[in-house]
Amino acid sequence: MVVFSSPQWLFLLPVLLICGWFWKGLRLWRPLRGACLLVLVLVLADPRINRTERGMDLWVLVDRSQSAGSLVERSFREWEQLLRRSMPSRSDRIRWVNFSGEAVELTGPETGTVAGAANHTRTRLAIETTLASLDPDRHARMLVFTDGYATEPLGDVGLKLQGAGVPLDFRLVAPPEATDYQILDLRLPSRKRPGEPFIVEIEVRGNRDGTVPVLISRDGGEEREETVEIKGGTGSLRFAARLVEPGAHRYEARLSVEDAYSGNNRFEGWVEIVSGPRVLLVTRYQDDPLQRILSAQGFTVEKIMEPAGLHAGQLTGAKVLILNNVPAHEIPSDFLASIDFFVRRQGGGLLMAGGTRSFGAGGYFESSIDPLLPVSMELKAEHRKLAVAMAIVMDRSGSMSATVAGGRSKMDLANEGAARAVELLGDFDFVTVHAVDSSPHREVPLTVVGPNRGSIVNRVRRIGSTGGGIFVYEGLKAGWEDLKKAEVGQRHLILFSDAADSEEPGDYKRLVGEMVSEGASVSVIGLGTEKDVDAALLKDIAKLGKGRMFFTDDATTVPNIFAQETVAVARSMFIKEAVGLVPSGRWLEISRDSLAWLSRVDGYNLSYARPQTSVMALTTDEYKAPLVACVQRGLGRTAAVCFPLGGEFSAATRAWPQMADFAQTLTRWLMGEMLPPGLGLRTRLDGTELSIDLLHDDTWFQRLAVPPRVFLADGAKTGEGSVREVAWERLEPGHFRAKSSLEHGVLTRGAVQVGDLAIPFGPVVVGGSPEWTFDRSRVEELRQVAAQSGGQERINLADVWQQPETKEFASIQPWLLGAALLLILAEALATRLGWNRISFGRGARGEKASPRSAPSGAYRSAIPARESAPPAGAPAPAPGKGPAPAQAAAAAGDPAEVDRRRSRFDRAKRLR
Repeated sequence: MVVFSSPQWLFLLPVLLICGWFWKGLRLWRPLRGACLLVLVLVLADPRINRTERGMDLWVLVDRSQSAGSLVERSFREWEQLLRRSMPSRSDRIRWVNFSGEAVELTGPETGTVAGAANHTRTRLAIETTLASLDPDRHARMLVFTDGYATEPLGDVGLKLQGAGVPLDFRLVAPPEATDYQILDLRLPSRKRPGEPFIVEIEVRGNRDGTVPVLISRDGGEEREETVEIKGGTGSLRFAARLVEPGAHRYEARLSVEDAYSGNNRFEGWVEIVSGPRVLLVTRYQDDPLQRILSAQGFTVEKIMEPAGLHAGQLTGAKVLILNNVPAHEIPSDFLASIDFFVRRQGGGLLMAGGTRSFGAGGYFESSIDPLLPVSMELKAEHRKLAVAMAIVMDRSGSMSATVAGGRSKMDLANEGAARAVELLGDFDFVTVHAVDSSPHREVPLTVVGPNRGSIVNRVRRIGSTGGGIFVYEGLKAGWEDLKKAEVGQRHLILFSDAADSEEPGDYKRLVGEMVSEGASVSVIGLGTEKDVDAALLKDIAKLGKGRMFFTDDATTVPNIFAQETVAVARSMFIKEAVGLVPSGRWLEISRDSLAWLSRVDGYNLSYARPQTSVMALTTDEYKAPLVACVQRGLGRTAAVCFPLGGEFSAATRAWPQMADFAQTLTRWLMGEMLPPGLGLRTRLDGTELSIDLLHDDTWFQRLAVPPRVFLADGAKTGEGSVREVAWERLEPGHFRAKSSLEHGVLTRGAVQVGDLAIPFGPVVVGGSPEWTFDRSRVEELRQVAAQSGGQERINLADVWQQPETKEFASIQPWLLGAALLLILAEALATRLGWNRISFGRGARGEKASPRSAPSGAYRSAIPARESAPPAGAPAPAPGKGPAPAQAAAAAGDPAEVDRRRSRFDRAKRLR
């Protein structure tokens, strides 16, 4: 089928015919010229051909999310057979797409296959993915099987479907009627000042009236119970609150009821208490000198004495984090992981102060904040003075065979951790390794590491899980039997065990007490959380053994924990002797005024300066080690003060007259530059979709010639590889917008980078599960999109094939232009070579040859007048009278005359 985009140009064809009839000098009857004009007229009319093949692709999008997957599964085979039976033509095809958190095209109607996270229903993503996969040469239509409760807005997908000419039909699946209550919303103000009252409102919805108990907690603390009266399907609870602690605080509401869907019985939200830029001081000192000094200098200081309760929300609004002699194992791993994004992307500052429980001695080696610090904590082999004997007792029970992220088993990661510990031990250290299930198995007897390091590592990496549980007492006993044979300065045992499956503790208290009395120590790495059934046992072993206790529910972090513990025991050193201090002169890089440094410090953590680090003070001993060092990390800054600022070994420091100037100058440098006015940031959460709006005034136009950047960090992810960047869209002058999909229940923090400045925001969290919210507005939105595209809800699935097919046309104008060019060139060539001078059926000047000029059957031709002149000597005819009668007769019937004229014509033709 051919259609014309501009058919009005076809009226030129009769015009050209008329011109050729009346103005014969145009010679439009010549074949090349006439064809060229015809093609040019067609070019103007722009003909288009239908390139769509016969038949239609029916794209069937199947919702495999948690809320709809089981409902779809019940009728899926019946729907599939109905669609195939009603298919009108063999040229029609069915294409299958499963979707939930992602959208995946399948080769066939595979049932139960989940695409991505099942706690999402990303209908818009599924439609957009399908649009990108369409065959442009075939008709297409979409049919969606879903419950209609998408977890993200459909947005402009209706316009995209309409533009592509693809109708969207849908078939809704409904769950069976059952009693269900849900927390629809937990409303909190986004920001409040310290002590300012605010209202907390909880909205509850249910399909039956009654009284529903609600449990409410703040920052994971004790829950209090309230009740909500459901009338007419809805109810609400309101109460007043007041907070004085700055930072972000988390409220959680939970229904204490048995109903059909537990996934919608919980909701959380965050409120930020804003107090201006502040310093977050994590310390174990009751009277920390830094708090007193910085508060006197006008800083807002929040002191944290219980580091186990730290969470990423407390970094909100903070400009500097100070870790003052607090060991890594006392700080939650999630909080440690959040510090990297706080510094590099949110422009925060980090200060680590020295002490016997800080730097490498505090277990920070290979922790998530190790790369941020300006100093390296691993003790060089030539600086070690005491040998260490280490026993590693490992759980190889059946639970260790489970596979975790990355395809490796828990046992593989535990083996990797033990091997890493062996690699970090010195040549003169000793090690023994035992794998334990219901009995201990000596994998490596007590051996000096140096000449045997390679073979020990290879043996450790091959330990396998054999089943059963771990008998803790037997493992500790076997490790101690080997360890007490070593005659070295320090003996240490590391117990690695499943916090949910540690059996047969036996008389562990007596055994651990014996070990400590003979100078040994015990640390424990528990795979799980503090809430697991055997966590209390493991914590008591570490406490009695005067060691450290690590919990992790992420098995991939086990190798790093082994490395941290090994360095803390064998490759870190706190110098407990007074040492002189010499300034390097680089203090002026962060201060306008010089500093009168103290002459000595009472002790320090031995470390080594990293590249690009500004070292401001060094020791005068053999190590020439850095005492004060600073460095820029991303948009933030970090500093290391390797001598104690409080507690033991800090007498000289606390007596230093310039201590206040030193602390406040370093803190101000760590805070960085303040953000100039003229910028505003606004965030909004719609389902799982986060919208970020950046607004600016005219003063920022030049600085924003290079667009800003926005970064998001989810949960406890750390490192540049896990931070994701979101693209901006410029809506209008002075207004940028970015959008991103979030995971339910995962705390998300963000930062907008403008040049070398940062605007932090968050935390943001999808408070309730959108998958189980059953928001009716999402179903109505689906109906509107379907109607906009030309589709509808399908009760009878056979009707989906009976709708008119759309056609896609392709222009052939470029091909016609090429043909016209070739015809023009051919016409020019023919004229040049004289092919156009002869025209059959015409006279010498274009007149028609008369049928009476020759008898019937005679050869007729057009001979130029100059070649029909009489022979030499013949009398010329009278002017206007024509040829003589004799000549006319000869021309009419004399065969000789006819042959003569034919010969002359042939000669003339050859000459031409």
